Amino acid sequence: MPRDQHTVTRKYISSNALKVLYRLDKGGFDAYLVGGGVRDMLLGIEPKDFDIATNATPEEIKGLFRNCRLIGRRFRLAHIVFGREIIEVATFRGHHENDGTQKACQKTSKQSDHGMLLRDNIYGSINEDAERRDFTINALYYSARDFKIYDFANGVKDIEQRSIRLIGDPETRYREDPVRMLRAIRFATKLDMKISKETSAPILPLGELLSHIPPARMFEEFLKLFISGKAKANFDMLRDYNLLKHLFPIVEQVLNQKETPQMIELIELSLNNTDKRINNNQRVTPAFLLAALLWYPLQQRIVALKHSTDLTPQDAFFNALGEIMGEQQRSIAIPKRFQAPMKDIWILQDKLARREGKRAYKCLEHPKFRAGYDFLLIRGEIEGGDAQELASWWTEFQHADSDKQQILLKSLPSSRSGARRSVRKRRKPKKTVTPQ
Repeated sequence: MPRDQHTVTRKYISSNALKVLYRLDKGGFDAYLVGGGVRDMLLGIEPKDFDIATNATPEEIKGLFRNCRLIGRRFRLAHIVFGREIIEVATFRGHHENDGTQKACQKTSKQSDHGMLLRDNIYGSINEDAERRDFTINALYYSARDFKIYDFANGVKDIEQRSIRLIGDPETRYREDPVRMLRAIRFATKLDMKISKETSAPILPLGELLSHIPPARMFEEFLKLFISGKAKANFDMLRDYNLLKHLFPIVEQVLNQKETPQMIELIELSLNNTDKRINNNQRVTPAFLLAALLWYPLQQRIVALKHSTDLTPQDAFFNALGEIMGEQQRSIAIPKRFQAPMKDIWILQDKLARREGKRAYKCLEHPKFRAGYDFLLIRGEIEGGDAQELASWWTEFQHADSDKQQILLKSLPSSRSGARRSVRKRRKPKKTVTPQ
C-alpha cells in the first residue's frame, strides 16, 4: 500500500523507534515497524507499541547500538533502551524445515511433546516472518524507507471487517503457543472485534494446553488481560471459552459450586472499578484485583478449617492463606511484591471491624488502610448488613475532626469491653499434697 492509500504516519511513531529504523537502514539492513503500531494507526488508535522487525541478526543489531541488550531464550530479541522507553527489535523468523541439518535445527529450535515451541531461533526472510506471525492484523509491515505498508496475510481486509484471524492452521498455531488463545480474546475485546469462526473453534478443545505454560508467563498474560481497561470483558470471554480455570482454578471451582452468590458480584464490581480507574488514567494495583478474586475462596477455606480443626481464628486464616496462595501459584506466579499487599487487604478486613480504644487510630495509620477500606466499601455494597454499616462508619470516621471521632468511638457497642470487665480472676490451683 503506497503512502497515499493508508493512514500510517511518522507523526505518531515514537522518535526513538524512528531512530532505530533509520540507523538499521543506514547500516545496510531492511527494517520495518511491525504489528500493533501499524495495526492501531490503521484503526485510528494512537499507537503505544513500536516493535521493529529486521533482517539483521541480534549480534549485528547489538553492533549498531551501544544501548542494546539481548534477551530471550525461546526467541532471541534485541532491546534498544532509551531511558524508560524500550524499542524491541526482532530478526525475521524462518521456517523450521529450512534450517539445514537436523543437528543445527536442534540447536536453534525445539518443540515439546504437545507441539509447543520451546526454542525458536531460526531466521529467515520477511515473507517467512509474516507467515510465522500469529494474527493477520499483526502481519503488517511499515517501511520508513519508502513509507509503504506491506500486507502479507490480508490483514488490512480483516481490519476493515473487524475480524481476528490466525495465520495458518489454527490448531497447529495454538499448539505452537497456547497463549495465542488468550491473545485472541485480548485483541477481540481491546479492538472491539470478533474472533473468526475457524480461529475460535479449537479454543475449547485445546484449552488444556495452557496448563503447560510457565506460571511466570501466565502472570504477564494476567496483567495484559486484567490491567488494560478491558478486565470485565476479558473475564466474561475467558469464562465463555472455559479458560478462566487455567488462570484461576480455585475461583472457577467456587463459582461453579454456586454456594457464594455474592462472589461473582464482588468480582464483577472489582473488575468494573479497575477498568474505570484505568480509563480515567488513575493508578491501579494488581494486588487489589487479585485480593477480590480470591476473597471468597479464602473465606470458604477458613470456614472449612474452623469446622474440621481446633485452630484459633488467626491460625485458621494463615493456614487457609497458605493453602490458597500455594494452589494459585501453580497457575499464576504472583510476585511477592503483590502477595504482601493482598495479605494486608485481607487482614485489614478483620482489623477494621475492631475499632475499640486506640485500634481505630492505628488502623488509620496502616500503610494499606486505603486499599483495605476500598475493599470494605465494595464488600459493603455487595454484602450489605454489617459490612455496609462498617464501611459507612469508617467513611465518616476518617474524615471527621477529633471531637467527632471521639463521639463515633463512644457510640460503638460496649459488649467487647464489658466482656473484658466481667472476666473473673482465675483462681490459683490448690496445692496438692503428694503422699509420702
